[in-house]
Amino acid sequence: MSRPQPTPGHAKLALFVGTWTGTENMYPSHWDPEGFVAEGCNTGRLALNGFALINEYEQRRDGEVTFTGHGVLTYDPRTDQYQMTWFDCLGTAPEMFVGKFEGEVLTLLSDRGEAQARLTYDFRQAGRWLGRMEMSTDGKFWNTLFESEYERG
Repeated sequence: MSRPQPTPGHAKLALFVGTWTGTENMYPSHWDPEGFVAEGCNTGRLALNGFALINEYEQRRDGEVTFTGHGVLTYDPRTDQYQMTWFDCLGTAPEMFVGKFEGEVLTLLSDRGEAQARLTYDFRQAGRWLGRMEMSTDGKFWNTLFESEYERG
């Protein structure tokens, strides 16, 4: 019996590979009513024979680490969907995001009951990663929590 091989859907995980650094515009929210600009760094690597991507995230503000996270992104060829399990330094339960690529743009949704989150990862520009996270309480009206722009270093 031959060993399973990653599919073309799994190959898209490679878009995240490498070290990406850039600017994050954090909009006013209950975490920070003023909003702020931070530096972000994502380091992605393929794991499990190319079936998963491991991402380490760090946000810095005024030179100090203010937020860290760890993501595991996989692809399910049966449903043609990507799934990301997100862990972070806030100590809350892991969050599950599910979604699809449309071209070079991956949109993932999470529904925690009281709030929904929508993450967008845009790789349409070579060597650049544009990101956005939006929040909603009803799935109709969305507020932007942050927008980011990273370059592969």
